[in-house]
Amino acid sequence: MSGVLSSARRALAPGLARGLSADQLTAAWQSASLLLDYPDEQLPERLALVTAACRELPPAVGAPLLAVAGTLASRELGDLQAEYVTTFDSRRRCNLFLTYFAHGDTRKRGAALLRFKQAYLAAGVQLDEGELPDHLCVVLEFAACVDQRTGRQLLLDHRAGLELLRMSLRDMGSPWAGALEAVSATLPPLRGDEAVAVRRLAAEGPPAEEVGLSPYGTAVDLPMPSVPSRREGA
Repeated sequence: MSGVLSSARRALAPGLARGLSADQLTAAWQSASLLLDYPDEQLPERLALVTAACRELPPAVGAPLLAVAGTLASRELGDLQAEYVTTFDSRRRCNLFLTYFAHGDTRKRGAALLRFKQAYLAAGVQLDEGELPDHLCVVLEFAACVDQRTGRQLLLDHRAGLELLRMSLRDMGSPWAGALEAVSATLPPLRGDEAVAVRRLAAEGPPAEEVGLSPYGTAVDLPMPSVPSRREGA
């Protein structure tokens, strides 16, 4: 894969969920990150990277990623761009910002965003200004290339939101649904409390109070040259 963050410290996830090796987790998480990024002129290059990486993955993880790559490759770029915006920027249940599912645009979200930034800094990654750090592509890239242990925990801490996003994309027949299916397949099965949280979030949706993110301060971004077009959308 791209190795964008290869200069930073890398810590491996404990247990290697679902029997995946560290290298397989890296391939799965970075493939999902590349597929979920805004489709631009670099899409063919990203799809080639994903296709190569998925050859080493078990079917439960690799097959849905390959399905997404195949679908994206078969579509016109302009059509994909329009559908991407409609999907991820216009639907509250298809938001790629993980803290949004738990907190919406409420004051509590600022503290949650700060925890993401602190996790990246603790792993030796200096963040740039310009983007919120809880974007799923950023989190997956961090987990893949920098610190599997911390990145995996960030995903698990926001598991309910991930599962709601997965179900929402699946139910609408989105071409990106397989990327979330693959990410979910790299994580442990849902436990009782987690399953309850997913059902509650599915029934109620993210909080709707809009008060801004001023307690967090300046938005930040994990440097990812391969994903330049991510945006905030509610």
